[in-house]
Formats: sequence, C-alpha cells, structure tokens
Amino acid sequence: MREAEFKILVVDDEPDLEHLVRQRMRRDVRAKRYEFVFAHNGVEALDLLKSDAQIDMVLSDINMPRMDGLTLLDQIGQVHPDLRAVIVSAYGDMKNIRTAMNRGAFDFVTKPVDFNDLRVTIEKTLQHLVLMREALASRDQLVALRNELDVASRMQRSILPTVFPTMERANVFGAMEPAREVGGDFFDLVKLEHGALGIAIADVSGKGVPAALFMMSSRTLLKGAAIATPQPAKVLQEVNDLLEEDNDASMFVTVFYAVFHPKDGRLIYSNGGHNPPLLVHADGSSELLPTTGGVALGVMPDIEYEEQSFQLAPGDLIVFYTDGVTEAIDEAEEEFGVERLQAVFRDSGPLDVQAANHAVFEAVRAFAGEAPQFDDITCVTLSREA
Repeated sequence: MREAEFKILVVDDEPDLEHLVRQRMRRDVRAKRYEFVFAHNGVEALDLLKSDAQIDMVLSDINMPRMDGLTLLDQIGQVHPDLRAVIVSAYGDMKNIRTAMNRGAFDFVTKPVDFNDLRVTIEKTLQHLVLMREALASRDQLVALRNELDVASRMQRSILPTVFPTMERANVFGAMEPAREVGGDFFDLVKLEHGALGIAIADVSGKGVPAALFMMSSRTLLKGAAIATPQPAKVLQEVNDLLEEDNDASMFVTVFYAVFHPKDGRLIYSNGGHNPPLLVHADGSSELLPTTGGVALGVMPDIEYEEQSFQLAPGDLIVFYTDGVTEAIDEAEEEFGVERLQAVFRDSGPLDVQAANHAVFEAVRAFAGEAPQFDDITCVTLSREA
C-alpha cells in the first residue's frame, strides 16, 4: 500500500537538491500528498522505475553522468508508458528543451529552481496524469478519444494551405507530415498589400491534441497580426504578448516569419527561436540565413524581436523547415543535420519548389529508415525565377 497520493522520482546529480526538495516540500510530504524518491543519474532512475511500478512522475535534470536526461526520456516510455516527465534545464537552453518536449516531456522548469514554480508545475503535471488515467480506464472513452483525434487531424490539415499563390517571377510550396495523428507544426501563407506574401513556419512544444489546439490558436493570431502589421518583428511581438497573456498550459511556439516582395526579391524576416532557413543558390551551394536572435513565443511578455532584410537573386531557393527535418534520427540515433539538408541540393541542380520540397521529405525518410520519429516534419520552399 502506497504511503502518499503520488510518488515522484527526482533525478539529479547535485547532492544538495535532495535536501532542498525534502525541506521545501515537507508540508506536502507530511500531508501525504507526495512521496519523493531520488536518483543521481539516468541509470539509477531506470533501475528504480523497473522496481517500483507506483512512481507517477519523473523530475529530471538534463546534464548528468552515465545517462543524461534526454536519453532517460527515450527509455521511460518503454518502462512506464503512462508516466509524466518534467525536465529541469538551464534558462535559455531552448535546443535541449525542445528536444525534451519532442521526446515526451510534459513540461520544464529552469535553474535555479523556483520552488513555487516547481510546485505549480508538479500540480499541473499530476492533474494531467489523473485526467489521462481516467480516460484510459474506460474502453468507451478510448473509442471516443480515437474519434476526437481523427476529427482533430482533419481540422488541422484543413487549415494548412493546399493551394499556393501565384506570384510574378516567384513560386512557393509547402507540406507538413505529423509524427502522430495530430501535430504541433504549421505553416501559413498570407497575401499582403502591394503583392507581398507573408510566409510563416512554426513548431509548437509538445505533441497530440494539446499541441494541435495551441497550434491553431497561434496560427490564427499570427495571420491576424500579419494582415494588420507590415513589419515581421512587430508581428512576432504582438503574437507573443497575446499567447503569453492566456497560456495556462505553459506551452510555447517557435516561429520564423518573413515578408517576401516578389517584384524585387526582398525578404524581410524575424525569428522567434526557430531554425534559420537554408538559402540555396542556383549552383547548388547553400548557407543558412543570418539569425535575428529572438526567443520562442509564449514564454514571457514584452519581448522585442529583431528584423533583417535579404535580397534573393534570380535562381535562389529558400528552404524553411522545422526541427523535425534536421533532428530526424536514424536507427543509430544520429541526427539528419543541416549538412545532409545542404547535400540534398548540392548535386541536384536547380529544382522547382514542389520538387525541392519533396526532395527534402524523401531524403529524411531514406535517412531515418525504420527508426521511429519524435517530431513532425514541415517544409516550405520559396524560389525566385532565374
């Protein structure tokens, strides 16, 4: 018989953390709300998970000896599929945080740990776990959930562009492939004044229905801001403030937004924590567009985003993509990476936008083989005619 309502496994190699957790969470422990057990690395954590089926939640650091937190996340699902995991990371370490979310982490907290924030995160995570267990307890509820996922998938695909605008001396194409029934990636193309085109590509934290709902909300806000505001940096700032204001789920979205002027080839863009696009020249050489810095949207209010401008030469192609492309893994857990993306175009010669888009997807599929993928794959290609 378990001693507390919930059992939480804390995984961290810092010796002081166990003392701090026991001291700062002592009231919850005395009230038999929580019971804490501790491990100092991923190997110890897996041993505990295999021997104790009553653990409900894992709170894990990322950087640890023997087995780090990201590797542990991969293993948790095989031991306890219904566990919820929260990652502890250094503030600003968005790459590891995004990787953790893609591998199934429910949420994250930053170091140094704010125990008030930690308590809220634990409560939210366990509440989500309880709701999910209630759903799994009934076969009828599972059938209903399956139907809801099908509806959500159709809804999500219906809002993605399927007809692509015709432009003077320029072409654009895009596609998205979700890792699950519904995904968190999206892209959008917005017709603007004077023949300009707004191009957005984004990646929401997490997966499944919650990510799809946050994706649809983000896409709607982004489209409205793009129509009302000509400057990409101002668009991201407005959407960020609106998302952060009403974000009880503590989700976030990385966004790259650009305004393209087909008459002269100008591309004005701003980046909110997203992968920088790849610029491919007519001779097959390529380079990443210079970054503008900005962080993901929905994390904190009043962020000012920077803006840059670039001139596409005739024959240039730009590949916008999400991390499902570059972070796709093969059976040896090696990432696809930017260099392999560049190799897609190095020897192929000029491609039209649809062929270029398909080439990216085919290269990722061929590289991944039978390895399961953790993230959606989205790609938008824009070219200026030679």
